[in-house]
Amino acid sequence: MGRVYLAEDLLLGSVKVAIKLLSQTLPGEKLRDRFMQEAMTCAQLGQKSIHVVRVTDYGVSDEGVPFYVMEYLQGQSLSQMINAQPLPIPRFLGLIRQICLGLQTAHEGIILKTQPDPVPIIHRDIKPSNIMIVQDPTLGELAKILDFGIAKLMQIDSDQTNCFMGTLAYASPEQMEGKELDSRSDIYSLGVMMFQMLTGHLPMRASSHTFGSWYKVHQTQTPKRMGEVVSGIKVPKLLEDLVMDCVAKQPQDRPQSTQEILQILEPLQARYVNGFRISQRIGTTLARVPVTRQPAANEIVQEDQVCRLTVWPAGKPIAEIVFPHPLPTSQGPLSTLWAMMPEAEINRRLVSTRYNTFICTMAPHPMMLWLTVLYSSAHGARWLPCYLDLKTSLGQDMAGLLGQTGTYKLLLFALENPRRCAHVLTCNISTPQRSLLQEWALTARSRPSTGAMNTSRDLLRNELQNKLKAKVLQKLESIYVDTGSNLYD
Repeated sequence: MGRVYLAEDLLLGSVKVAIKLLSQTLPGEKLRDRFMQEAMTCAQLGQKSIHVVRVTDYGVSDEGVPFYVMEYLQGQSLSQMINAQPLPIPRFLGLIRQICLGLQTAHEGIILKTQPDPVPIIHRDIKPSNIMIVQDPTLGELAKILDFGIAKLMQIDSDQTNCFMGTLAYASPEQMEGKELDSRSDIYSLGVMMFQMLTGHLPMRASSHTFGSWYKVHQTQTPKRMGEVVSGIKVPKLLEDLVMDCVAKQPQDRPQSTQEILQILEPLQARYVNGFRISQRIGTTLARVPVTRQPAANEIVQEDQVCRLTVWPAGKPIAEIVFPHPLPTSQGPLSTLWAMMPEAEINRRLVSTRYNTFICTMAPHPMMLWLTVLYSSAHGARWLPCYLDLKTSLGQDMAGLLGQTGTYKLLLFALENPRRCAHVLTCNISTPQRSLLQEWALTARSRPSTGAMNTSRDLLRNELQNKLKAKVLQKLESIYVDTGSNLYD
């Protein structure tokens, strides 16, 4: 439907943008005004959803060619991913949820000054090449829908009744007939795309790539089941039935909204996706910055003195537990992590490598794992995990404080004499991790909880036991020299 150019926005300081010039001209002021109205409506979507490409400008050139200016995304299209290989279930579910959220925002509508009710926006051209996958430092894989409303914009002259705009293989039966469309047309296209994401093939094939052949296919051909297309494929029945329902010929036989699709997928999301996302972030987090040897910091005497005067809280059990606490000082709150262990264990750990890392999940409930490790070649690793609920004031305060200061005090209490703090160790946090902590705290404020806090904590705990410990231990063993230095990730 047009040509895309990489460009620079000089007014914003040479920021890279993408400019899409549509393939037809718009003669006449009336059509230009209608294009500008439609473009403004579609442009609002990128402000409402992170899963829709942001449109930063739009207009019509002197030659009458309409154009969009969009954020520049570096990644690959969903089409490129599928051509390489079909997607595994966890990755499929993670991406399709984001695509549905983007569509849901559009279908719920945009508020316009000239309209009393929200104006729904139908994409009209959902297909893999219109989905861009980029890597976000906080969210991992991020799906963005491109070209919202362009099919309608290309049909802006209502007299063009014989002009089909869309992509034949993904168009709904009612779209092929030129009927007025609603959100269920996008759901049909989404079903075709979901089938392709899981199998690498289309659910229906035309004898030739012509409008007539595809019209017959979409009107009369029964979509194949996935096992008929790819032998031995294993797709949960719930998921395959959903895809088949999406490509039903009659709109009333499909899911009636993307919200309904998301509800159907919830059991599979809980089973497959959340652990997969966390696992992805573990690799990203550990690979982001090599473990860096840092000289022992000159600890601030005043801070250490305050820490040494602390008393084990009466409400906490006398047991080997770990918990966070923002400790008030004359210089402001101090990030502290309190841990209790046997006195002999504390003495063994005073000369050891200090290491920390953080991982986070935003679903079903925003939660962070703050992991501190005390390691020596003679005694191995002492793991001190701490879980922060990012929807609470404590979680928000600690994540923000850690990101802001880049340091925290580890307060060690002995089981045999628990009243007073036995030793204080200083731990530093790397700059990339500090940025992530601040981003997580900010994101969690607006991210709704879709499930139990304990579910997210269990997901993080499983990742710690099954994946993170082995990776951290391998990293520590590969570079360790027993000098009591402070390592950080």
